[in-house]
Amino acid sequence: MKGLIKILVLAVVFGTVYSCQKDSRPNYQFMPNMYEPVSYETYGEYDVFPGEQSAMLPVDGTIARGFGLYDYENTNEDYELAKAELKNPLDSMQVDAVRGKVLYDIYCGICHGNKGAGQGTLVKREKILGVPSYADAARAITEGSIYHVIYYGRNAMGSYAAQLNEEERWQVTSYVLKLKDELN
Repeated sequence: MKGLIKILVLAVVFGTVYSCQKDSRPNYQFMPNMYEPVSYETYGEYDVFPGEQSAMLPVDGTIARGFGLYDYENTNEDYELAKAELKNPLDSMQVDAVRGKVLYDIYCGICHGNKGAGQGTLVKREKILGVPSYADAARAITEGSIYHVIYYGRNAMGSYAAQLNEEERWQVTSYVLKLKDELN
């Protein structure tokens, strides 16, 4: 008799628990505002920000995370200025030739070649043409000009500012100068 009561109680508990849980329809929501928030337009005009503040405009003088100031514009004059003035802020202890090589192989080697001779895979397959060697005498490249070209791009080369952060750009710049010295 006691066994029958235990089985009956278990059946009632089991039936109650699993009869309320149906995957075909959602359960009843208590306090639905916790599940369905009040939606606001992201940049809508609301009285949330007092005074002159706005969610649409960043505060004056702010710089996005991971970005620094670069004082040169994307013009030929500023290219020449960067070529003459801009110096690598990394000292010899911070320059990592292995990391520079890895970044160069990923982003630059496909066109410029792993040795900087302008014979990368895309050039050999004639997908792009006219990639010069770092050893060309007409190309008096400096660390400023290399960094500027990585930042803005030049001629057929696009910008790599979105792919490489500032420190990585300087690592690649140091590695390109090393390849230029090896070619000469």
